[in-house]
Amino acid sequence: MNQASSHLTFSSVLANLAQTDLLLTPYTAADVRRALQQSQPGLHDLMALLSPAATELLPELLHKASQLTRQHFGAARQLFAPLYMSNLCANECTYCGFSMSQAVKRRVLNSAELLQEAQAVKAMGHDQLLLVAGEHERKVGMAYFRQQIPLLRPLFSRLMLEVQPLATDEYRELKQLGIDTVLVYQETYQPTAYQQYHLKGKKTDLSWRLDTPDRLGQAGIDKIGLGILLGLADWRTDALRLATHLRYLQQQYWHCQFSLALPRLRPCSGGITPAIEISEQQLVQLYAAFRIFAPEVDLTLSTREPAQLRDLLLPLMITSLSAGSKTQPGGYQVAPQSLEQFSIDDDRSPAQMALQLQKLALQPVWTNWHPALGR
Repeated sequence: MNQASSHLTFSSVLANLAQTDLLLTPYTAADVRRALQQSQPGLHDLMALLSPAATELLPELLHKASQLTRQHFGAARQLFAPLYMSNLCANECTYCGFSMSQAVKRRVLNSAELLQEAQAVKAMGHDQLLLVAGEHERKVGMAYFRQQIPLLRPLFSRLMLEVQPLATDEYRELKQLGIDTVLVYQETYQPTAYQQYHLKGKKTDLSWRLDTPDRLGQAGIDKIGLGILLGLADWRTDALRLATHLRYLQQQYWHCQFSLALPRLRPCSGGITPAIEISEQQLVQLYAAFRIFAPEVDLTLSTREPAQLRDLLLPLMITSLSAGSKTQPGGYQVAPQSLEQFSIDDDRSPAQMALQLQKLALQPVWTNWHPALGR
């Protein structure tokens, strides 16, 4: 695989990508079975696995996905929790409870409050933390991260970050501060739909967001998290674009690891109803297809989804999951009654989740990498 080109970015790749007719191809059961037999499935194989023809063969997809998960990950399942640092946001996104026009009480956790929240998460058993904030560069930007990340780094074996897209040099600095993983979800790869949902703020810049994983790769971030928000646009089209993005990044930034998340739109204050519904069966098919397409990649499932569905997917293809999540700043200890970014569905505690994993013959993994071994 080639080193990253300094001028090539995914936005240019996507702009030059001809509108494919893969979605219009009338896939058959034979196409699906052929895709299941491929040792290195391509985009055509993925679309066969996502097609309506694959619905009747879903047990075969789940069997293959389960085999690949055991082969690449064994019984290990990584547990983590999000910690919301702020609900300030300078964007207007119609599906988010933190949008700038929402009449909610805004707050940015200070150092003492962050430590209090972190200790509460730690007491639940977690050793991997995802730091989350609304996109507000002035009040929750690099100056804030420089102050807070060194305070939290000693407490956890892995620190992940999900905030506004930043510049390459800033990501290099974040890595030095102790960030191991950065998540940046595209929401939708379809330009018309993207502009429909993102009305104000820097998030309206589609190319800036599309090229964020390029900047992460150039900065040498260890792990890059990608994802789409299901319910905004046609899910098969977005899945194909996400897969194209993943393959591009794997070729350009071979030194990075990757994870994928496929969250469904959830209710929130002032939020919209899904433009396109995706059923639980379709979500299962989508996750299974991605496991077969990219067996080496972490697949993440959050507490957005109901407990019964999570319990179904965990043995088959999910390798990373949140537990005991709170989606508001201060939600664990400081301000538990504040407004959530979105509502969760699976409210089981981390201890209950670990017990359920063991019942499923899976191994809950709390620690990513022991600090004594170096980073």
